[in-house]
Amino acid sequence: MDAFFGTRRGATRAAQPRPRGRNATIRVELDLAECAFGATRELAVDTAVVCPTCSGEGTAPGTHPETCDVCGGRGEVSQVARSFLGQVMTSRPCPACGGYGTIIRRPCPECDADGRVRTRRTIKVRIPAGVEDGTHIQLAGEGRSARAAGRPATCSSRSSSGRTPIFERQGDDLHCTVTIPMVSAALGATLSVETLDGARDLDIRPGTQSGQVIPLYGLGVRHLNDSGRGDLVIHVTVETPSQARRGAGGAAQAAGQAPR
Repeated sequence: MDAFFGTRRGATRAAQPRPRGRNATIRVELDLAECAFGATRELAVDTAVVCPTCSGEGTAPGTHPETCDVCGGRGEVSQVARSFLGQVMTSRPCPACGGYGTIIRRPCPECDADGRVRTRRTIKVRIPAGVEDGTHIQLAGEGRSARAAGRPATCSSRSSSGRTPIFERQGDDLHCTVTIPMVSAALGATLSVETLDGARDLDIRPGTQSGQVIPLYGLGVRHLNDSGRGDLVIHVTVETPSQARRGAGGAAQAAGQAPR
């Protein structure tokens, strides 16, 4: 939480016009279905907001910041020095107000002249369909408030999605592997495969070879900010008899039986 506030400046505050607060970034973990079709998340945000007691002025109730008598509210003082080039005018921050132009005689008891208080609030974030790992979603005005009743900054949500046990995402296309017996590869068959839209029939043509690719069009991830979807790409692996026997033998041994 210290990162939301920075270093306290005591009893001085900025007289500059409505400074902007710092941006905040929240990481959101999404599953593949949420990335493909979009979702709405409620996020709890710990941030700094305008103090309700002083409305961001930083002063005690009934009081207001006073203009600095030294700099006249400019926040800086000038000094004229003589050199071989003539008179040189230099400016530096006012030592009385610290360069802020105003001085708070009676700080706000709630925020101690900071103009902001810590709070936790809940915001709704709409995740559009088609986001991928690293996508930033900006929420204007939902970031950290600045001192001196400044404008709230932008809060951005960074999505993150990993590889699922079934599908691997490559762009807007999804890839998965289906293992079929040699008989089905030789004679053909119709299998039921899982997709993001539910079960779908997959036609295995006679003579299908191991490593062959079968696309199911339009069953991938929706395009970000565009219509249409990617494809679901099925990678076929043909199980040979030797592989089947090894698998059956391992299952029998695990059950405490000798393989036939």
